[in-house]
Amino acid sequence: MRLTEATAAHRDHLARERAYSPHTIAAYGADLADLVRFAATRQVEEVGGLDLELLRDWLWEATERKLARATIARRAAAARSLTGWLHRTERLPTDPGARLRAPKAQGRLPRVIGDDQVTELFAGLEARAAEGDPSGLRDLALIELIYGSALRVSEACGVDVDDVDLSSLTVRVTGKGAKDRVVPFGVPASRAITAYRERGRPVLAERGGGAAGAALFLGDRGGRLGPRSVHRLTSRLLEAVPGSGPSGPHAFRHSAATHLLDGGADLRAVQAMLGHASLGTTQIYTHVSMERLAESYKLAHPRS
Repeated sequence: MRLTEATAAHRDHLARERAYSPHTIAAYGADLADLVRFAATRQVEEVGGLDLELLRDWLWEATERKLARATIARRAAAARSLTGWLHRTERLPTDPGARLRAPKAQGRLPRVIGDDQVTELFAGLEARAAEGDPSGLRDLALIELIYGSALRVSEACGVDVDDVDLSSLTVRVTGKGAKDRVVPFGVPASRAITAYRERGRPVLAERGGGAAGAALFLGDRGGRLGPRSVHRLTSRLLEAVPGSGPSGPHAFRHSAATHLLDGGADLRAVQAMLGHASLGTTQIYTHVSMERLAESYKLAHPRS
């Protein structure tokens, strides 16, 4: 089997059987296309020519090109996924990628918005919503839900009207791997969603002439709100907030998880809320909380 055919079939496997996100599939596809390019320089065009030495040389070339360690780590994961699939489907007698290792991605703690900053941000959103502007009502409800339920941007954009249960203060979302989960939100989010559904969404839906469908959050033209629009909104909101790090909607998700742990929430409960498959993924937020604790100690403790 030719490598080009194998990578195309592997891409279909990730989409249909593994339910990977389009972003991950595209990233893996680009990585494996580069592997095919590199293999061709070694006169390898069939899957039988894949071996551990070739894979290691490919990663070494990426290192020489000074690609980021996170990129190299992802390339290694893409190669392991491909060779593992080729072995399971009996296209390779062994799995040469099983022993492939890449440099660890440099750990970066996620950006966390302080409690006072969160209060200030929501005060600004509430003031705009109070004017009755449908987009302002939507933005307040959206950010309240993302922060209140620690949602990913794709999860928030995918919420339908019927997914929200205002009586139990819960929302059903579809996370990574097409896995559904039900997560809680607070009274402020409930108030904002109610106001948006009553006074904001109908106006936006009318603009779309029926294009809204079941979507809860609508764009200014009446269709389902997309992740790019949410990124633009959150970047604008976080421009004036001190601190480095990403300015996208994930900052609100990170902050929610950290604030939950700061308030004494159980780590496994936070894991379930975030939809993390591994507890280790959630534990990064304990590091954030400890960092905040250390800062407070230095500022306040008389013997610091």
